[in-house]
Amino acid sequence: MTTDLRHLLTRTADIALRYLETSGERPVARGVSLEHLVAALGGPLPAGPTDSAQVIESLARGADVGLVVTNAGRYFGFVEGGVVPAALAADWLTSAWDQNPAFFALSPAGAAAEEVCRGWLCELFGLPETSSAGFTTGAQMANFAGLAVGVRHVLTAAGWDVEADGLFGAPEITVVVGEERHATVDRALRLLGFGKRHITAVAADDQGRMLAAALRDALGDGPVIVCAQAGNVNTGAFDPLREICGIAHQHGAWVHVDGAFGLWAAATPSLRHLVDGVGLADSWATDAHKWLNVPYDCGIVLCAHPGSHQAAMTLSAAYLTRTGSRDGTDWTPESSRRARAFAVWAALRSLGRTGVGNLVERCCAQARRFAEILSANDQVAILNDVVLNQVLVRIADDDERTRAVAAAVQASGVAWLSTTVRQGKTALRISVCDHATDDANIAAAAQAVLRAVAGNL
Repeated sequence: MTTDLRHLLTRTADIALRYLETSGERPVARGVSLEHLVAALGGPLPAGPTDSAQVIESLARGADVGLVVTNAGRYFGFVEGGVVPAALAADWLTSAWDQNPAFFALSPAGAAAEEVCRGWLCELFGLPETSSAGFTTGAQMANFAGLAVGVRHVLTAAGWDVEADGLFGAPEITVVVGEERHATVDRALRLLGFGKRHITAVAADDQGRMLAAALRDALGDGPVIVCAQAGNVNTGAFDPLREICGIAHQHGAWVHVDGAFGLWAAATPSLRHLVDGVGLADSWATDAHKWLNVPYDCGIVLCAHPGSHQAAMTLSAAYLTRTGSRDGTDWTPESSRRARAFAVWAALRSLGRTGVGNLVERCCAQARRFAEILSANDQVAILNDVVLNQVLVRIADDDERTRAVAAAVQASGVAWLSTTVRQGKTALRISVCDHATDDANIAAAAQAVLRAVAGNL
């Protein structure tokens, strides 16, 4: 390594460490426009080379005001995980190693990390130990992959050759989803060729759980795919997975579980009942960059039918070297990609089973504490049963007041939380998903909400 490169990477590490060391003091987000940031980072394309150290310094200065601090314990918007130290360090190594796990020949180490993580995740989630796994950008592509495998599997069972004939003229597939499924499920189905009129939505209860009794009536006579949910994006509620799988499999249906964050409830005995029956499904999607707290990005698709999984995803060409070992491209819609499994391996190895479980339990306890503090105010209503890490909060039973409180908290920089609309009512949507969140963070964020409610923020 040259002296210049060593200096560059050392200086970059200094900048990164300074950011991490001061992240607890920074506003979580700042009011800054796209135009301001483009001006700071933009200008004409340089006519010639620029010193690499100057480039990094310029990037750090220009981006600074537009950085959202999602990994310091005070970010409660969307479902954003923080970053555990071992995963951060492994991600730095991943960039330095620059491995492509598409084929074993390209990265034997990347292939091995994926295979080890596959086994660990099956054990952690209580899935069949022979389940296959692919590492994607996020739950969007994991849902897409799981549903794509399901399409091929049910059509093959119906005697249709998908590889030869595609979907034109194929037996019509009945796709059944819950009324409150995540938007990524609809987009995955759209990309697979299913329009809205070809999706049957089953009614949900007041917490967003699919009504299993209504599922039976929605199943057709031909090929069927059922998409269940582990962790409602608003309430955190879980579909009755055991019952759903039983009903669906009686009809020969494929069951896919969208468990972007909720699947991690399986890691702890106190919450495992929420995912009862999850191992009976056929495919699963989750995110490691949510509750496992690895750096962005990393989604995971798992499948109980490796043969169908590989057949749906694989590609071949004369120049592609295969050795009979694990080739990552067989398990995801992508070919060339980042070696995401190194960070997953590091997070799982550093935390272990009990560490993952403790992280999940701690976040859920903090979500309940957040709800308890807020509910003591007579202008605040908690709209959901806080069974996981999600809290829905409504202010004075008024949409405008609720949005105003969210805006005031965001502008304060003390914390960041978002809004949602559920069952026609606007609510603050609070998600606790960061290992760095402690009791002091919860107290500070809750007090910021209460000050905004009182008009004092």
